[in-house]
Amino acid sequence: MDVALNVRRFDPEAERPESYYQEFALEVDETATVLDGLIQVREEVDGTLAVRCSCRSAICGSCAMKVNGKGVLGCTTKFIDVMGPDGAAVTVEPAGNMGLIKDLVVEFDAHWDKIKAIEPWLKPSGPAPEAEYLTSDQDMLHLAGVMGCIQSGVCTSECTVLEIDENFLGPAALAKAYRFVADPRDDADVDRLGQLNRYGGIWDCTRCMKCVEACPKDVDPMGRIMAMRELAMVAGYTDNNGASHANAFYDIVKRNGLLNEFWLIMKTFGMFNIPEMLKLAPIGIKAFFRGKMPPITFDKIPEPKSVTRIFEKVEGRNK
Repeated sequence: MDVALNVRRFDPEAERPESYYQEFALEVDETATVLDGLIQVREEVDGTLAVRCSCRSAICGSCAMKVNGKGVLGCTTKFIDVMGPDGAAVTVEPAGNMGLIKDLVVEFDAHWDKIKAIEPWLKPSGPAPEAEYLTSDQDMLHLAGVMGCIQSGVCTSECTVLEIDENFLGPAALAKAYRFVADPRDDADVDRLGQLNRYGGIWDCTRCMKCVEACPKDVDPMGRIMAMRELAMVAGYTDNNGASHANAFYDIVKRNGLLNEFWLIMKTFGMFNIPEMLKLAPIGIKAFFRGKMPPITFDKIPEPKSVTRIFEKVEGRNK
């Protein structure tokens, strides 16, 4: 099978270190992966190509990269699945949101700094047991998915928040945080949630689902972040815009049967919160002149009280 492989190159030692694309024409088996093709280029065509890999079996996570603009593991991405019917060139780029070292090799220091920041170790209270901390299989069952993370950084690469705010902890670190918050052997849940409730933590996720789509191990980082938001609110961490937004969304839909974006903003920030309203004013003015300003009045729907009764029924079950 003939493949055109378009690789983004970068040599920091070049006279003018700039990124550029180089295309390689390869002949590969129909079962070949993108990583197979890159190794073929390195071994047979251009030995200067820098690519990170190890197990080639989706265990180590070393070969995170972008293929046709999407974060993947090179070892599990087959050419036949990404070429398309017209046989267009497969474009390979380094993972995003991490510093570039050379070609497809990126710097993971920021990734690991964020993992360390969430203190990824158990914090039990009381005296240490004579042997080990034991818990039932049932108690740990819901953590099996998140513990499957191989720290490939694919979710970090795809995170749209990290593209604009490097202070965000990111999906990998927050998923790891959930692993300890939800562990029955850990007794620092409230303190952990307090730390994660701050700027750069659980409320900064925009729920774009990019991390969920990209994760090679189905860890569902966004789902873990959403779960910690709920746990944080139950723990009493409600004095922030994120919690106010969630409560306002819930209250508006419960009372009216559908969402009104204008009042969602008002209830989230507080309509008498003058400093916050002044910050939002430029956005509101632009929205108004572009015909995007949400209506102040609520749209009417048939039987809005039927929606209210659904909410009340669910609330009754959860008591």
